[in-house]
Amino acid sequence: MELVHQGKVRDLYADGDDLLLVASDRLSVYDVVLPTPIPDKGAILTRLSLWWFERLADLVPNQVISATDVPAEFAGRAIRVRRLDMLPVECVARGYLTGGGMREYERTGAVSGIPLGPGLVEAQRLPEPLFTPSTKAPAGAHDEPISFDQVIGEVGRETAEAIRDITLAVYRRGADLAAERGVLIADTKIEIGRAPDGTLVLADEVLTPDSSRFWPADDYQPGRPQFSFDKQFVRDWATGAGWDKKSPPPAVPDDVVAVTRARYIDIYERLTGEAW
Repeated sequence: MELVHQGKVRDLYADGDDLLLVASDRLSVYDVVLPTPIPDKGAILTRLSLWWFERLADLVPNQVISATDVPAEFAGRAIRVRRLDMLPVECVARGYLTGGGMREYERTGAVSGIPLGPGLVEAQRLPEPLFTPSTKAPAGAHDEPISFDQVIGEVGRETAEAIRDITLAVYRRGADLAAERGVLIADTKIEIGRAPDGTLVLADEVLTPDSSRFWPADDYQPGRPQFSFDKQFVRDWATGAGWDKKSPPPAVPDDVVAVTRARYIDIYERLTGEAW
């Protein structure tokens, strides 16, 4: 096998006509990889993505070939996938105003060029989920929000409308299933590629604590930060530690690693109903 790409979290290997997508235990915040891994993280992301791919298959095809036909050293955290031509856009859906969306709203009154009314507060539920795409920045750079017109400029109107509709459909399905389990999905980011026949295909990971914000429904209260079953806990620690969000990042203390691992396991178990 040949390593063809190393992302912030995933490594991509060529294996004949297929690719192997291997999830590591690396953790990135603010688009920078931290020096301290989170034990079992790669396996959790892989298993949760596979669980979601099954529940989204009627909405959009995915790139999965097999989760078992992988080298033994990658077992449990690798997926054999189809080769795709990946689109140069991060596809983001937001059901609540938080994170980068909240910061953009505070600056401009809009998110990705979509004007919002005045007076919205942290974690406020939006009337309808929004498609708020961003650039796909290289390692070490930051994704930046872009408007729908800019997406059209990148991929054309037909494809832009299709990926908007796919992103919102994935979010709505995920949010509905999560709500049945007492979990709110504030936002999520998905990757979409194009198969050789032109079909748009869901790729990489989906609805994981690396790509989404998960909040317990019974603790939700707009107007303040929410308890999160995702890497927001590490973002908050990194900010509190005084890190300037540039490399090199600080090592993550053992207690922060333990809490982060526990939260990843907790959301996996809440969503799937399976014990880790």
